[in-house]
Amino acid sequence: MAEPVREELSALGAIFCGPGEWEVLSRSETDGTVFRILTRAEGFMDADIPLRLVFHLPVNYPSCLPGIVVNSEHLTRAECEIVKEKLLEQAETLLSEPMVHELVLWIQQNLRHILRRPEAGGGSEKCTSAASTTVDDGLWMTLLHLDHMRAKTKYVKSVEKWASDLRLTGRLMFMGKVILILLQGDRNNIKEYLILQKTCKVDVDSSGKKCKEKMISVLFETKVQTEHKRFLAFEVKEYSSLDELQKEFETAGLKKLFSEFVLRLIK
Repeated sequence: MAEPVREELSALGAIFCGPGEWEVLSRSETDGTVFRILTRAEGFMDADIPLRLVFHLPVNYPSCLPGIVVNSEHLTRAECEIVKEKLLEQAETLLSEPMVHELVLWIQQNLRHILRRPEAGGGSEKCTSAASTTVDDGLWMTLLHLDHMRAKTKYVKSVEKWASDLRLTGRLMFMGKVILILLQGDRNNIKEYLILQKTCKVDVDSSGKKCKEKMISVLFETKVQTEHKRFLAFEVKEYSSLDELQKEFETAGLKKLFSEFVLRLIK
């Protein structure tokens, strides 16, 4: 990591020092650093809007743009995307110099102007990950398959922490050699989860060295439908038989998903 970037991260940690305002989610010499900042900005009608900003600084940052994910329970999904686009446009004017704090200050000062623009006015789907027992157009579901898990205890703890931090519900399922992760929540949070899964050293290789997850595949992704069960928590479960695993999927309204994607892993 370049010294200016190291200094920027240190400064950000000192600036955003309130409870939960700052958290480094992953750090890698090859993939860069991912961190989260919680802040607030004045929105439309002078309302104070909480913003959850996730930045991914690639190894060649600040010569290239950071990755940005924007979430807020007070904004629609369309508004979150527009805020992200405007932040990236602003970032282009700051290339080659540390820019994260400048971007946060900029969005704090300009959010209300962005939300007043016509392109930010469409749609009512909230950019939130809170699960509900009613139909929620913002709730998505993803099924992941892991090839193996050598350092199981550490790996499971990491998955549980990420799911908790990102307010995702669902199941981490073990049945023989089959390992599945079923996630429900905000689509951006699921994408953020996948970044963590692929960039953090959560397992060990055959020689015992820490390694990243390279054998993960996304089997299925969809909006949660009315027939699908809403999971209220994230749980780790072991199944002793295929019938037991199948019953879990059927109870969740996912019989077709099981037939199309899970059975073929076992055959």
